[in-house]
Amino acid sequence: MLKRALLSLVTLWILSMLVFAAGQWLPGDVGRAILGPLADARAVAALDHTLGADRPVAIQYLHWLGELAHADLGTSLAYRAPVASLLGPALLNSLKLAGLAFAIVVPLSIIAGVAAALRADTWIDRVITMTGATLAVVPEFVSAIVLILVFCVWLDWLPMSASAPPDAGTLTALGHLFLPALPLVFVFFGYFARMARAGVIDALAADYTRTAVLKGLAFRRVLSLHVLRNALLPTITVATTQLGYMIGGLVVVESLFHYPGIGGLVVDAAKTKDFPMLEAGVLAIGAVYLIANLSADLCYRLLDPRLRHGARA
Repeated sequence: MLKRALLSLVTLWILSMLVFAAGQWLPGDVGRAILGPLADARAVAALDHTLGADRPVAIQYLHWLGELAHADLGTSLAYRAPVASLLGPALLNSLKLAGLAFAIVVPLSIIAGVAAALRADTWIDRVITMTGATLAVVPEFVSAIVLILVFCVWLDWLPMSASAPPDAGTLTALGHLFLPALPLVFVFFGYFARMARAGVIDALAADYTRTAVLKGLAFRRVLSLHVLRNALLPTITVATTQLGYMIGGLVVVESLFHYPGIGGLVVDAAKTKDFPMLEAGVLAIGAVYLIANLSADLCYRLLDPRLRHGARA
């Protein structure tokens, strides 16, 4: 695990260089974004020089890397504010939304997948499979617009904005986030449910399951101790790694529900070539991916004793 953690740091460093290099191909100008489209070209050039945006890319990258070495994410060129003060709340907001979607879709998918596997080739299996496949192919922006029209405009049951008032309680905040979380749940439900179904079917046909049944163990005990423990390993791993996508792929959902998350912040930084903000945002999303992968490895070791014994050997 220590080796994986060190390799993750190297991955983040390579990612930072790629982002800085690829940013040169993006349209936009920091000075123009701040002063507006009608500003004089000389004023724009002077502001770019003041911000250091006209320096060579290598110099900008080394300057940013030096600040990062001192635990400083730098100053946003577009907002003229510390990057950490903007990135922290945005990342926290995205984590809340992704965490709620994750907490809903994982148990729901596992229950549906297990039910489909136990009733394989029946109408229950076909309904769950077809529902998951249908929801998976609907883009987030389509399902989000439909949900807004139904639950916010026509029925007026849920708030349209995902941002709760500052003094709102936990239940109120969850109520604001519930509707934006549903498009993410729809996208991942079918995928997770299919993996859980396939894993349970394979585990039910395994030799250790037949041995447990022949020993006279109750089916519920066989299911909980032998089948689910082995069948859900791939599902848990995939679900954990998809948490990074949930956080980084929220741009459309955040825009439709007026939610200030990290996705919109990174897109705005790319448009204006705000390299300090762009670097910090992309690295934050990359760090979430890497932490999710490490968490998946830990889950594997906790659920599969063979890996723990192999590590000790």
